[in-house]
Amino acid sequence: MTLESDWKRGDFTISTDPRYLDLAMISRFLGEEAYWSRGRTAEQVRRSIDNSAMCFGIYTGALSEATPHQVGFARLVSDMTTFAWLCDVFVLPEARGQGLGAWLVSLAAETVRANGIRRVLLATRDAHALYARYGFEPLAEPQRWMSLQVQALAGP
Repeated sequence: MTLESDWKRGDFTISTDPRYLDLAMISRFLGEEAYWSRGRTAEQVRRSIDNSAMCFGIYTGALSEATPHQVGFARLVSDMTTFAWLCDVFVLPEARGQGLGAWLVSLAAETVRANGIRRVLLATRDAHALYARYGFEPLAEPQRWMSLQVQALAGP
């Protein structure tokens, strides 16, 4: 099964083809605007995308254009078999209010279900209702989960 797919709705397309990703826009948004990733460098964004199982881009216009205009993004960190983490989900302010975030999350949820992935995690500060529409819920047993917060080492 190929992991690259395109979905069209009105003037928008969601694609998992990494050739269309606008790394400069994604880096700028994640590094400067997103509360969860402020300060992330362009190199860190590039590496995170390169090492993710799948990335979703939302675009206006035709994907056949040399550089389609990207207005949203999400990525799945996963083994594509048992576990996935949905992260870095955003729609640019100029494209919000059109249901694009909901469409993006629904396609990501559909993709993990189609691959038989049993557990998908995400973290959000303010979009619980959006994710709940697609089956996400608080951890049933949060006491079983642990995390390791690793602080970046200072430079030389």
